This record gives sequence, C-alpha cells and structure tokens, in this order.
Amino acid sequence: MKSLKKLSLGTIFAASMVFMAACGGGASNDNTTGTDKTNEAPKTEEKQELSGSLTVSGSSAMQPLVAAAAEEFMNANPKVDIQVNAGGSGTGLSQVSEGSVQIGNSDVFAEEKIPDKASELVDHKVAVVGMTAAVNPKVGIKDIKKEDLIKVFTGKITNWKELGGKDQKIVLVNRPDSSGTRAIFNKFALDGATPAEGITEDSSNTVKKIINETDGAVGYLAFSYFTDDAVTPLAIDGVEPNEENVQSGKFPVWAYQHSYTKGEADGVAKAFLEYLMSDEIQTTLLKEQGYLPVTKMKVERDAKGNQKDL
Repeated sequence: MKSLKKLSLGTIFAASMVFMAACGGGASNDNTTGTDKTNEAPKTEEKQELSGSLTVSGSSAMQPLVAAAAEEFMNANPKVDIQVNAGGSGTGLSQVSEGSVQIGNSDVFAEEKIPDKASELVDHKVAVVGMTAAVNPKVGIKDIKKEDLIKVFTGKITNWKELGGKDQKIVLVNRPDSSGTRAIFNKFALDGATPAEGITEDSSNTVKKIINETDGAVGYLAFSYFTDDAVTPLAIDGVEPNEENVQSGKFPVWAYQHSYTKGEADGVAKAFLEYLMSDEIQTTLLKEQGYLPVTKMKVERDAKGNQKDL
C-alpha cells in the first residue's frame, strides 16, 4: 500500500509538471500571437457614401453652369439627386428664404431683392460674370466713354455720328425689369440711370441676334457671348472688357453669381457648394460656361457696390 501511495504521488507530481509546461508553452504562444496583432495596421473607418436630394432654383443665367456641375457631382455620387430649376433671381431668393429649396441662385445680392429677409441667408459667391455694351459691327466704334454710354442708354445721344461712328440712328435693346443682367448693367455701366424705351428681350442669344441684324443697335451681353464677329463688344474709358481687367478691378461691369442658403449649408448642399468652389469647377467647367473664377479675383464688392482690393 505504501509503495502504491508513493507511486500515485509520483504520478500526480509528474502529470502536474507536464500540465504546467503545457500552460507555459500556451502562454508563450498567446504572447507571440498578441505581438503579431499589435503589428497589424489599424483598420480605418470607411468614408460614408454621400446620399440625399437637393433642389436648386433661381437665376436663369446661372442654370446652365449649376446644372452641368450637378450632373458631374451626381456621377461621382450616385446616391445623390439634384434638381436645378430656373425662374429668375427673385424666385430663387424667395424660395430659399421660405425653405422650399435648399439653394437659391441669384445674379444680385439678396439685400437688393429681399432686404427684409437677407439677414437670414448665407451668401456663397461661386462665380463672377463680366459684361459690356455690344453694338452692331457697322456702327463703327469699339470704345466709349462711360458718360457717353449713359447718354446713349438714356436717350440723350441718338445717333452714332455724335460719337464718331456712322450716321445711324441708335436702337436700344434692353432687358426686362426683372432681369438680373439688366440690374448689373444699370448699376455698374450706367451708374444707376434708368434706360430709355427700346426693344426688350430677355434671352441673351436673342439679344445678340437682334443687335447683329439691326443697323445701329446696341445692347449688353456677358463676355461669354463674344465668341465671333456677330457683334462688337465695347471697351469703356479705354479699358478692354476681358477676364484680366475684371479680376484686377479695372473694368467696372461685373458681378458675383450667388448661391444662397438659409443658414449655414449642411449635408448634400454643403458638399455641392464646396464642389462648385473646387479647382475642378473653377478652372474648367466654370470657364467653359463663360464665367470667371471667383477664386482669382483681386478685388471684392459688397451689396452697395463698394469695391476694395483683396
């Protein structure tokens, strides 16, 4: 019996030693595995895919630019749907103020259209448009003093020969009162003077056609429409109407293209506005649509038309 007890104790002791060795080996393996996990690159959280809908309305002049940008934005973000409607600057500002759309596009500052509600809106200046007076090529002038331009549009000068041009009666081609283009031209080219009566047409393409086909005609167009010799753009006070002169502040007739939101933009609206301000849009699509990059401006203006260097 004693030898049996001794054997049992010896057996138990040996088994314990084997078990402890096995545990020690297991701990060693676990530590090794733990080290391997530590060396693994941490997993980064995947960026959430943008989704949602956005409705934009307002300026007819801005619609082609914003619609083209929206199409590219939706191609890059398949779960986003953007509707771009026209209707005019006043409509866009009213609708964004009411909350029926997320972005309201305007050719003019909100303070000029809805002064009582402008403080509720946040202005995102996404582009610049330059424009100048355009005449029928047979008129015979390419430059005009600003004071004479005002006299032409207010009916105080009625024949181009008074300005060194052909003996032709001046035919005015205006825009309707609701036009943002008219508001810009009246403010910065005519110093706020009210134009005399003339032909009234809202479409820029039609204005260009009328000027081209009518002897003595004069109207005004954005720089993007001066792509051929159909009409003659006028320099003002010797300053040529071009991108460089607008950016430096030398040429007077230009304005921002505004995209307003009610309060700070968020979600899809914020992402889309940031896209409009990206180099991809400012240096390519925007220029293709006939606008000037707001990011290249060396001057800025406020709602009252005061200009200062940046």
